[in-house]
Amino acid sequence: MRVPTGEALLVSTDVLVSDRHFPAATSPFDVGYKALAVNLSDLAAMGARPLGVTLGLALPNVDPVWLEAFAAGFYTLAAEHAVRLVGGDTVKSPQLTLAVTVMGRANPAQILRRSSAQPGDWIAVTGTVGDAGLGLCSILEPNSDPASLSPADLTFLHSRLNRPSPRLTEGHRLAEFAHAAIDISDGLLQDLQHILTASGVGAVIEQAKIPLSPAAQAWFQADPTAQVLPLSAGDDYELLFTLKPQDWPQVDFPATVIGRIEAEPGLRVLDAEGQPLSLLPHGFDHFSPNRTSQP
Repeated sequence: MRVPTGEALLVSTDVLVSDRHFPAATSPFDVGYKALAVNLSDLAAMGARPLGVTLGLALPNVDPVWLEAFAAGFYTLAAEHAVRLVGGDTVKSPQLTLAVTVMGRANPAQILRRSSAQPGDWIAVTGTVGDAGLGLCSILEPNSDPASLSPADLTFLHSRLNRPSPRLTEGHRLAEFAHAAIDISDGLLQDLQHILTASGVGAVIEQAKIPLSPAAQAWFQADPTAQVLPLSAGDDYELLFTLKPQDWPQVDFPATVIGRIEAEPGLRVLDAEGQPLSLLPHGFDHFSPNRTSQP
């Protein structure tokens, strides 16, 4: 594995634990797919192109049928993005645990960072937000989804949870003009706060502008109390980024402006009436005693 001359090598590692980052009942195909997807999403957030990946797999037991399905999911996404598995290890463990390390390449002058947001920047997000969180709610609490939600809507929400799409093409494009970026893994507000802290700035977000899928809109129409979920639910793996307003015409993929960067530190979220929310929800805490991947 070689990095082209003049480009930088970027490395990212994620650990996924059963019943912490995905429900134990998740299909092995989806576990394999998601294990790679969440790591490729980290490369997307840096504007990098993938080179290779290593996989560490800790298993309670060796089940050939499970392993075959897991490998099928992993290699399905790897083939889609031309990523080679270049190494790894296996070990017996009481709990299913995966450690994935991805390596990518990027122009050193165009690496997207969390620390480059500037006052006056627009804040935008790719795709739609909150789908994975709703999908998880419907799995962990089967009676939580509204009766009016169609089977197709539920299938969509579950696919967004179990098979996220790493926004590699969008990330590489953003590297040409965006200031800062991060992928939404732990919740929109929590991940935005990482940018604000690293950049030494503040932000204001308009809740009504957060992009929602038709499935999420149908859920919130039946249960308005759940509308705060897109602010905190993780696992969407969309890209949250900042850019100069004049650079917005260069965004040639689905994305939505949801706020702006301010010089004064702090994070404000405005409701549909333009009033600040008094209590902001928290994102995923990796050390919380709560199970699985949502707050």
